[in-house]
Amino acid sequence: MARTAIGIRTAQERTERLQGQIHVYDGTGKGKSQAALGVVLRSIGLGIASNQPTRVLLLRFLKGPGRTYDEDAAIAALQQGFPHLIDQVRTGRAEFFGPEAITAFDRREAQRGWDVAKGAISSGLYSVVVLDELNPVLDLGLLPVEEVVSTLRRKPEHLEIIATGRSVAPQLLDIADLHSEMKAHYHVTAQVSGISGIEIYTGDGKGKSTSALGKALQAIGKGISQDKSHRVLILQWLKGGSGYTEDSAIAALQQSYPSLVDHQRSGRDAIVWRGQQQEIDYVEAERAWEMAHTAIASGLYKTIILDELNPTVDLELLPQEPIVQALLRKPLDTQVIITGRCKTIPAYFDLADVHSEMICHKHYAEKGIDLKRGVDF
Repeated sequence: MARTAIGIRTAQERTERLQGQIHVYDGTGKGKSQAALGVVLRSIGLGIASNQPTRVLLLRFLKGPGRTYDEDAAIAALQQGFPHLIDQVRTGRAEFFGPEAITAFDRREAQRGWDVAKGAISSGLYSVVVLDELNPVLDLGLLPVEEVVSTLRRKPEHLEIIATGRSVAPQLLDIADLHSEMKAHYHVTAQVSGISGIEIYTGDGKGKSTSALGKALQAIGKGISQDKSHRVLILQWLKGGSGYTEDSAIAALQQSYPSLVDHQRSGRDAIVWRGQQQEIDYVEAERAWEMAHTAIASGLYKTIILDELNPTVDLELLPQEPIVQALLRKPLDTQVIITGRCKTIPAYFDLADVHSEMICHKHYAEKGIDLKRGVDF
């Protein structure tokens, strides 16, 4: 019987693919656009590290002027930090609408966005094209599904395409290489119905750490828009050694915003096997938790990312109760983002204001396709 492992395999053990894939992030839970922006940041970070700049188009359907969106601040941080690498186009009107309220303007705006997308895809200028809210555009019938699918199928080999939004079309899923569904969970106990500023991203699907990177961008962007410091701490468990591509992403953030981003890692450069934990695993987990506990209580950071805390607790490398108590006492304006898969739900999940489970429906690794730096690991 195969052993069960929890942890993160070092990127140095991965082989690398060169071809781009089609990603689809859908579902009712939070994290779809955040995951797309996290992939963008990872790609940019690796490009900077390898002196091969990654150019990105963020094409946002159904997000016209007149209202703000969660990812606006994250995109502002990207554009200020990497102004020559990020292009953004917004289309549509500001308010939500259903099929019965579609107007000629809505169809024109959808077509305008799609014309931009087609040009970008065929140009060969971009490494990543994000088609944010493409899924509901197709679901509303604002664009012909067959044309969209045909165009995406003929994309340049190197190009990574990311489609987001609820109600994905079956035809798009047929050609997708990766499909991750964000499922919303709600926790209501006798004492608390979620604490504002606690978000958890878990599950077997892709998008957990990338969503956290998107939240880091969002935090920095909010600080920029308010002309004040919005410091971010990224703490990573089970990620010792070297070679993880998010290191390049975080390094890019620190290069652009050196006074706003702090980063610490812990763990061995190895998979931690259930039932075979070593003393160093407990020492490293506790070391990182001491930093996390102090940071949460200090109020110094407005956003704290506890990456892979969930599998660390699942492996019983840390007790749950101190985490619960630290979260209960966090400052009101401190945001805590917790990531990672787990088999047993920890008690602190009940404190979360947002809990999004990433469900993997399709992944190109299952077809034997090598993983790609900056996107997969």
